[in-house]
Amino acid sequence: MSSALTDLCRYPIVQAPMAGGASGPQLAAAVAEAGGLGFLAAGYKTADGMYNEIKQLRRLTGGPFGVNLFMPQPALADPSAVEVYRHQLAGEATWYETPLGDPDSSGDDGYEAKVAILLEDPVPVVSFTFGCPTRDTLDAFAKAGTHTIVTVTSAEEAQAAQWAGADAVCVQGVEAGGHQSTHRDDPQADHTGTGLLTLVTQVRETVQIPIIATGGLMRGSQIAAALAAGADAAQLGTAFLICPESGAHLLHKQALTNPLFVRTELTRAFSGRPARGLVNRFVREHGPYAPAAYPQVHYVTSGLRQAAAKAGDAQGMALWAGQGHRMARELPVGELIELLAAELEAARSALSMRSPR
Repeated sequence: MSSALTDLCRYPIVQAPMAGGASGPQLAAAVAEAGGLGFLAAGYKTADGMYNEIKQLRRLTGGPFGVNLFMPQPALADPSAVEVYRHQLAGEATWYETPLGDPDSSGDDGYEAKVAILLEDPVPVVSFTFGCPTRDTLDAFAKAGTHTIVTVTSAEEAQAAQWAGADAVCVQGVEAGGHQSTHRDDPQADHTGTGLLTLVTQVRETVQIPIIATGGLMRGSQIAAALAAGADAAQLGTAFLICPESGAHLLHKQALTNPLFVRTELTRAFSGRPARGLVNRFVREHGPYAPAAYPQVHYVTSGLRQAAAKAGDAQGMALWAGQGHRMARELPVGELIELLAAELEAARSALSMRSPR
């Protein structure tokens, strides 16, 4: 990465911001203390909730960290399609004895208030999901001394981020767990996407700013491959999800390596936006009919997911996971990062020995 970003961490390892509770202060602090770049996920939190977590994190570590923001989403959802989906979920509401949520909750995720807080009390890094901020916003962060990263899923999105003034892009391959961070949610593109190594190479040939690669990375050898393809660092999410410092629900952690869950799939079932998760009953039954309606569907199913977790029913939870979930290792963050770094070094050494002199 550029020297300014490289100086933030000992290893080229970034912990993905995983909204929904996994990426809290404990996880981000442990990553920072171990030599990586930890991230807080501000998505689905209030501005005050985000700021309280930042204060907690600062008490836990003096190391570098980032905060991830969700970009406001345009109101493109068809209300009638959302209502039809609500009727399809009526049986779930009865089964879990909980009402369906209000689809008309705010779609901006408190973005402006969060930006104002982060400009007033800057953090080392801010990243963005589901779109690219304006040049004015990115310039304001630059003046505050904050490095900015825009998550992209195509070379075109990366180029737009560079033009807007982002310091780096996080290139997300289709293998990634959780939501695909496309800047425009196009239902015609469902079940498509570009693999990480191909995408990193395409972006490397398109932009000059640093690249962070993410999507299905679970081993140091995979990090080495991403770096060889043109990335400057690697971002891992599912690999950290199972760590004891992760705030993910215990059922979610257990499901990652449970033979009952054999594959992942991109689905709109839980949020109305394509997201990769373990295929469970909810995905099988509702995924084929879920509308393109984010964040409306997210709010509709929120209570169902919470009730399923409370009931100990993983079949009704959003079990976000990347394609490499079966390779998850239940290790404390410090041990995992040391192991990843050792694997990365071994892969680099092996490649060097095989290279022609």
